[in-house]
Order: sequence, then structure tokens, then C-alpha cells
Amino acid sequence: MDAAAVTSDSFNFVSLFLRADWVVKIVMVGLGLASLWSWTVILDKWFRFARLNREADRFEAEVGSGRSLEEVAAKAGERPSHALPRMLQAALREWRDAKLKPGSEGQTAFLVQRIDRVLDAIIARESARVEDGLGVLAIVATASPFIGLFGTVWGIMHAFQSIALQKNTNLAVVAPAIAEALFATAIGLIAAIPAYIAFNAFSTKAGKFAGRLEGFADDLSTAIQRRLTEKV
Repeated sequence: MDAAAVTSDSFNFVSLFLRADWVVKIVMVGLGLASLWSWTVILDKWFRFARLNREADRFEAEVGSGRSLEEVAAKAGERPSHALPRMLQAALREWRDAKLKPGSEGQTAFLVQRIDRVLDAIIARESARVEDGLGVLAIVATASPFIGLFGTVWGIMHAFQSIALQKNTNLAVVAPAIAEALFATAIGLIAAIPAYIAFNAFSTKAGKFAGRLEGFADDLSTAIQRRLTEKV
């Protein structure tokens, strides 16, 4: 670029992208798509966790309202989308299907273990479901800075080649070329930082939600054991 042609507009994002080498352009576009992908996951997780916790609060309030567990389970419908009513329905189904004889402590212990396994399976599936998409955030957070750095190194190499061919080391000529290369690293960081923050935040939320399911399962198992003791 001619030194006389360098203006403040030469350093805006559009100009830097248009003047960049085709390899650097591919890196920039790829990082832009990765950022868009991560933001899609971020927004999905944000609304999903808000909905899951809101529904969990409402269901736990119903369970603690004093109504029978059967009534609460029936109100949730045949195929509830939330894990808590599914856990309640599964535990009650196992309890209803049990044919225990008076004094059969061995059968009671076996039934409790079976209920715990059913609840653990639901918790495992639900935990995997809420963690779905976190791998995308992890990849974007870890890979984007290195991809951006690759674009920067490639751009600087291309800039030095152009400087050598023009035989002009004037700062006004060098600066735009270097800025084009550094722009790739900036885009990489723009993509990585939100993904890194979101990954840690949603991983914590996923762990807390799994703990909430496990706590509900423990309370439910205790209630079922109390019923089984009364039944036998």
C-alpha cells in the first residue's frame, strides 16, 4: 500500500478484511462462523437452564404442598418433559408393580435398589442432555486463539514478503499490513473469550442441576422406603 493512500479508514474492520491475504480471510471467516456457532449454543443453554430451574422450582413446590405423590405425578401428565416428574412417575410405577409379601425384607431391599437404579439412569440421561453442546464451547474456547495466531503469523509473513518486494520499510506502509495480520488474532480472542466464560458458567450450572436431581432422588427414595416399610 502506498504511504500517501493510508488514511484512518485503512484500519477499519472492513478494510482490514478486504486487504488481507486469502488464507487470512479464510481464517477470519472460520473464526466468525465459530463465534456464531458458540453464541447459538450460549443462548440455547441460557434459556434452557432458566426454563429447567423454573420448572423444577414449580414441581418441587407442588411436591411439598402436602398433596399425595400420586396426585402430583398424575398432574404432570403422561410424558412430562422435565426430569423431576419423570423420576417421580418411575419410582411410583416401580412401587405399584411390586408384589411384596408381609415381612419380605429381602424383596423390599431389592425393590429399593431397583428404584435407585431407575432414578440414577434418569439422572444420567438428563445430565448428558443438559451438557450437550458444552463440547462446542470448549473447542471454540481452546482452538480459536491458536487458529487466529496462525492467521496472524501467515499474514505477517505475507506482509514481510510484500515489504521486501516493494523495498519500502516506511511505517505508513508496514503498519496496515501488520494490522491486517493482527486482526486475525483479535477475531480469535473475540470468539474464544465468550466461549470460555460460557463453558465454565454452564458447566457449573449443569453440575448444580445434576446435584439437584440427585437430591430429589434421595428424598424420593426415602419417601418410597417409608411407604414400603408401612406396606410390608
